[in-house]
Amino acid sequence: MENKSLTKALIVGISILIGLTSLGIFIFKGLKTFSDKDRVVTVKGLAEMNITATSASISLNFSFSGDNLPDIIKQTDLKKKSIINYLSSIGYDKNDIQLNNIDIIDKQKYFETEWQNGQQVKAKIDRYTTTQSLTIQSKDIKATEDKSAQIKLDLVSKDLTSIATTNYSFPELNSIKPKLIAESTKNARIAGEQFANDSKAVLGKIKTASQGQITIAGKYHYDEDGAADSEKPKEPYIQKARVVSTIVFFLE
Repeated sequence: MENKSLTKALIVGISILIGLTSLGIFIFKGLKTFSDKDRVVTVKGLAEMNITATSASISLNFSFSGDNLPDIIKQTDLKKKSIINYLSSIGYDKNDIQLNNIDIIDKQKYFETEWQNGQQVKAKIDRYTTTQSLTIQSKDIKATEDKSAQIKLDLVSKDLTSIATTNYSFPELNSIKPKLIAESTKNARIAGEQFANDSKAVLGKIKTASQGQITIAGKYHYDEDGAADSEKPKEPYIQKARVVSTIVFFLE
C-alpha cells in the first residue's frame, strides 16, 4: 500500500516537474520572441534606370500684335504659309505638320498706366496679340536638338523668326515602376544582410516597407533629392528614373 502511494506521489512529482519545465521553456521562448521584435534594422535601397524617348517633335511659335485685328491675322496667316512651304522644301510632308488653332488675345484697351519718373502716365499698348504654333514630328530622335537649331537659323535668315522648342515622349512610369521597386528592394536586402552579418545575426522577414516617389532627372529636369548634375544624362532624349525604398527587417 505504501509502495503504491509512493509511486503515485513520484508520478505526480514528475508530472509537476515536466509541467514547470515546459512552462519555463514557453515563457523563455515568448520572452525571446518579444525581445526579437525589437531587433530590427532599417535600410534603404536605391534603384536607377535610364529611359529613352520613344518619339520627339519640334514646335515652332510666333506672334504678332497691333490694333488692327484683321491685319495681324493676315500677317499671321502669311507667315504660317511661308513656314509650311519652308518645311516642305526640307523634306517634311504637309500631313506631318500639325497646325494648332490661332490664339487671339484682346486686352480691350489701348493704354495702360505705368510709373515714369515717380509719376503715373498712360502708355500706349497693342490691343490685340495673335499667336500661332506648328508642330512637326522628328524623323530622328537623337538628332532632334540639332535639327531644331538648324530650322531656327533658317527661319531667321528668311525673316520668319520663330521660337523653336523640342519635345520628347517617354515611356509611362507605371511601365517601369515594378522593375524599379523590385531592384530597390533587392538592394535594400543586400544592405540589410551586410548589416546582419556584421552584427552576427540573421536577416529576417520584412517588418515594414515604404517606397519613395519615383523621380526623374535629365537635361530638362531638376531632381532636388536625386542624382547629382554629373550623374544626369546629358542627352535630352534620355532621362534617369530613380526610386528609393525604405525597408525595416527583423534580425534573428
